[in-house]
Amino acid sequence: MHIKAVIFDLDNTLMDRDMTFRKFTEQFVGEHLGHLDQHIQDEIVSDLKVRDADGYRNKQGFFAEMVEVLPWNNLVTASEIEAYYNKHYMTHACRMDYVEEVLAYCKYRGYRMGIMTNGPHYNQYRKMDVLQLRELFHTVIVSEDAGMKKPDQRIYQMALDKLQVSAENTVFVGDHPVNDIWGANQVGIRGIWLRRNHLWDDSLGMKPWKMIDQLNELMEII
Repeated sequence: MHIKAVIFDLDNTLMDRDMTFRKFTEQFVGEHLGHLDQHIQDEIVSDLKVRDADGYRNKQGFFAEMVEVLPWNNLVTASEIEAYYNKHYMTHACRMDYVEEVLAYCKYRGYRMGIMTNGPHYNQYRKMDVLQLRELFHTVIVSEDAGMKKPDQRIYQMALDKLQVSAENTVFVGDHPVNDIWGANQVGIRGIWLRRNHLWDDSLGMKPWKMIDQLNELMEII
C-alpha cells in the first residue's frame, strides 16, 4: 500500500474531547454545586460524562435533563446552562496527545491531510481555530457545510476529490466505529481505529485495518 493521504476525525481524535468536557463540567459543578462535598461533586462530573454520551446527545435535551436531575441549591434554567456552555466550554479545549508530532510527521512524509467532522459549522471551526489546527490541513469538511454527514459514502468521496487522491492510497483515522471506520471502508478507504470510548460493533461485518490506543502509534503504521 502506497499512502498518499491521511484523513482525520476531529472530536476525540485530534481534539481531546474527553478532557475538554471533564474540565468544563468540573468548572460548572464547582461554581453551581459548590454546596456539595467534593466527592459528591466528583460523582456528578462522572455521571454527566455518561449522560453526555460522548457528545452525541442533543445539547438542548442534555441541558434540560441537567436541570431536572442535579441537586441544585439555586435552580438554573436550561437556557442559562446553554449560555454558560457556550461561554466556557472551549476555554478548556485541548489537543489529543501527540497531535503535534503526528501532524509534523505526515507533513514530512508529504501526505495530503484532511479533517472530516460531523457537526455545526460554527462549533467545529471554532474548535479547529482554538486548537490552531485548520491551517495545517489541505482540506476540511464539516458535515453542515457538506449537506451530508458520516457515514454517508458521498462525504468520504468528497474528501478524496478535494485531496485529489484515490481511496486505495488513503487512510482514515478516527475513534467512532461506524462514522470513521465502517463508513470510510464502504468507499475503499482503510480505517485506523483510535480506541477511546466506543466498543467495536461486530455486526458491522468488518474489522479496522489497524487499531491504535495513542496517536503516536500511527507513525509506525504509515
